[in-house]
Amino acid sequence: MTRRAVLEALLVLAWIGAVAAGLARVEIHAQTPGPAGAAPARWPEASRFAIEPCRPRLLVFAHPQCPCTRASLNELARLLARAGDASRVATTVAFFRPDDAPADWLATDTVADAGAIPGVTVATDERGVEAARFGAKTSGHAVLYSADGRLLYAGGLTPARGHEGDSFGSEALAALLVSGSSSPSPATAPVFGCEIFGR
Repeated sequence: MTRRAVLEALLVLAWIGAVAAGLARVEIHAQTPGPAGAAPARWPEASRFAIEPCRPRLLVFAHPQCPCTRASLNELARLLARAGDASRVATTVAFFRPDDAPADWLATDTVADAGAIPGVTVATDERGVEAARFGAKTSGHAVLYSADGRLLYAGGLTPARGHEGDSFGSEALAALLVSGSSSPSPATAPVFGCEIFGR
């Protein structure tokens, strides 16, 4: 084998190694959950969102600029369709808006997509006050409370960042919404997405 052939083989091996390392980093990033906060065990009375006496309350906190949010919204749409009647649960997607946000901060496809989900109300969470109140630090963080204000679920809806499909979170929420089952302690799951308070 000539020196040139050896050099070419080494370059190919180095290229394959670099591609493999890059793919591994992407996969590790996708599988790494965002920061998690603690949702209050009871509905916080200071919240501007109201608990409803006759049906559970689902809040999803989102960053309008986060590309991972689209997967969370698609899973939310599937979840509500699976529940049958979207009116069985009061659902709000609250989008973070910082004080210094430009005028078009909320003019994104994800905000429009959220508003197109049947039964979903879209709200603006100025400065992330409500996200902080409910312990949400990562886009896609969902909390479900019973009609009497008890925390039933806190966590994400997707199996990885920007990935759709079955996940522990979506299955736990489906069980709570479809069958009405609950346990003494709330179900939890990791949240995959961008940090809510990031730019």
